[in-house]
Amino acid sequence: MPLPPPIYTDSMVTVDPTPRLANDPKGVKVHLTTGAGLEIDWKDGHHSTYAFKFLRDACPCALCEDERTKAGRMAGEPEKPILGTLPMFKAATKALKAEAVGKYALKFSWNDNHDLGIYSWAYLREICPCSECRGKDSTPGGTI
Repeated sequence: MPLPPPIYTDSMVTVDPTPRLANDPKGVKVHLTTGAGLEIDWKDGHHSTYAFKFLRDACPCALCEDERTKAGRMAGEPEKPILGTLPMFKAATKALKAEAVGKYALKFSWNDNHDLGIYSWAYLREICPCSECRGKDSTPGGTI
């Protein structure tokens, strides 16, 4: 895919690396009360649905990204149980609060006291769990 034409400014040339049409939402619904998750209608007509568990497992903050990378997990993929250990009780993932970050992202406060991740529209589109975006097999737990 060819890069878009450069944008000329007074002192430097920059290239916009992201096509804005696909990365900008037309409509966003955060279902905090029901706990159902997040729905985004994109300007290019695509519809994305994210379960809160998927979003928490896809947290883009440096800490979570580092833990996922070390464990060999993809964004949105849940932690793998350690063989030979008993599973510990863990409360169901719940978003307590969602807020806009400028016009480019969302930030969630989770019930595990984590609130560092800033989910940009570009990142949310990149991790869309639908079968169209993920190929034939959609990521488990990604849909509401």
